[in-house]
Amino acid sequence: MAPLAPKSGDAIFASVERVNAELFTLTYGAMVRQLITDLEEVEEVNKQLDQMGYNIGIRLVDEFLAKSNVSRCVDFKETAEVIAKVGFKMFLGVTASVTNWDVEGTTCSIILEDNPLVDFVELPDTCQGLYYCNILSGVIRGSLEMVSMKTEVTWLRDMLRGDDVFELQVKLLKQIPEEYPYKDDE
Repeated sequence: MAPLAPKSGDAIFASVERVNAELFTLTYGAMVRQLITDLEEVEEVNKQLDQMGYNIGIRLVDEFLAKSNVSRCVDFKETAEVIAKVGFKMFLGVTASVTNWDVEGTTCSIILEDNPLVDFVELPDTCQGLYYCNILSGVIRGSLEMVSMKTEVTWLRDMLRGDDVFELQVKLLKQIPEEYPYKDDE
């Protein structure tokens, strides 16, 4: 029996059920607006969006691994490429690129030229410190933690702030040794 080949992000995106993109975008916008109303401080909203994303990421990785047939990545570089080319396509319908690697291979940028979360969005002057898509940084951080990589994810560029692309910096802080809940009996 031949091993399963990894599916491309396009193939997975075409085969999974999804909600209407506009409904998703508007629902996300309503949630961000409610957080701004409830928390009042933009920095607190940023923290909450990151935490929500983290919680989503630790659950989303299981679905990703089950549907993509991606085997264990060799290193952080390969993992970043899989996130950009398969993960973003699978869940958001967009392809990202990975650039700006440091010499150690532990820090890179994930660039999004298109981001469905920001359709219909303009930030008012009162929200200039808001990272509207901060949920994405949390998703990346949470999902990578579930595959034994402790990371720090920060926004470098944001089209809602006038930049030409969305750019997330992903920095590998450490590889977490895998822990198994039980020992094999011999």
